[in-house]
Amino acid sequence: MTFTGKQLTTQLDADGTLTLQLNDKTWDAPKPGQVLIKVEATPINPSDLGLLFASADTENAVYSPGKVVAKMPDNATRAMKARHGMAMPAGNEAAGTVVAAGEGAEALMGKRVACVPGTAYGTYAIAEAAMCMPIEATAEQGASSFVNPMTALGFVETMKLEGFKGIVHAAAASNLGQMLVKICLEDGIPLVNIVRSADQVKLLKDLGATHVLDMTAPDYMAKLIDAIAETKAMIGFDPIGGGTVSSQILAAMETAASRGAVFSRYGSSEPKKVYIYGALDIGPTILNRAFGLTWDLSGWLLTPFMGKAGPEIVGRMRARVAKDLTTTFASYYKAKVSLEDMLSKAAVSEYNARRTNEKYLVVPNG
Repeated sequence: MTFTGKQLTTQLDADGTLTLQLNDKTWDAPKPGQVLIKVEATPINPSDLGLLFASADTENAVYSPGKVVAKMPDNATRAMKARHGMAMPAGNEAAGTVVAAGEGAEALMGKRVACVPGTAYGTYAIAEAAMCMPIEATAEQGASSFVNPMTALGFVETMKLEGFKGIVHAAAASNLGQMLVKICLEDGIPLVNIVRSADQVKLLKDLGATHVLDMTAPDYMAKLIDAIAETKAMIGFDPIGGGTVSSQILAAMETAASRGAVFSRYGSSEPKKVYIYGALDIGPTILNRAFGLTWDLSGWLLTPFMGKAGPEIVGRMRARVAKDLTTTFASYYKAKVSLEDMLSKAAVSEYNARRTNEKYLVVPNG
């Protein structure tokens, strides 16, 4: 049995032309250990936008029904040489109903599942049965049950595995950031939240967050130092990437750790670490090295973390997401769009701006 529909692909050519378009596609029956889902809902996450558009000029792109043609900057085109000429499907996660099951996956037939196919921007998607989570919730509630929830829980597990006691989180008013606030409140973990406006301070305070700092305020660094000194939060997670945010966090950690300590020209011996896990700012990461020599700046990605953490920890994380899908791990969307409307200029200009609390949900079969 075969199934027909549409699949979104993104292709970058050597001359810098980026083409997103909907293509007719036929899905064959799934292989052993796989299922075919009819996609009911799939979010547009920042990680998806990196593949869809990267740093392309979407404002001056050419839009037509089911197609967008944009130009990529020369430096980005060169950096992405490995993907030149490849029509790549996209869409990390989704929720939908299993309409066909391969050998060994028959128990999922007819069930609504959340999954991570990597090809979710389509009418259908093939997913590994082992990575599917049956859900009782609606497709909208289950669509974002992997990337943000598992990332937020992954931060907590990383903190524990590396021997830290509290977390600093930048751009913390996002859906993911709100989940992290709830997790840390439930688990009694000190959390320092960095946001970008007074409205975002109120948003997290209303959730119960204790330390919420507006990085645009004149006393931001002083308050960040005080919050870190109080919480002993010496591991940070930064989705911004570019600019000086990671550097500021490390500097604040150093100052907080040095309070009352004997002076050393090498700085505090307290371990200090920041993970960059996103690229909301695609510019260079700038380090003003005012934080001694005992520090670390690294990258964090969910899939490698899961491989390192092992099945016991990952299983515990997934069970918690399933249990609290409509509470702790609830996601919120600014708008719903079809596959076709996803490629309209109005929609692209909104969701590609990557503003807090303006996440889009795609409903391919809505």
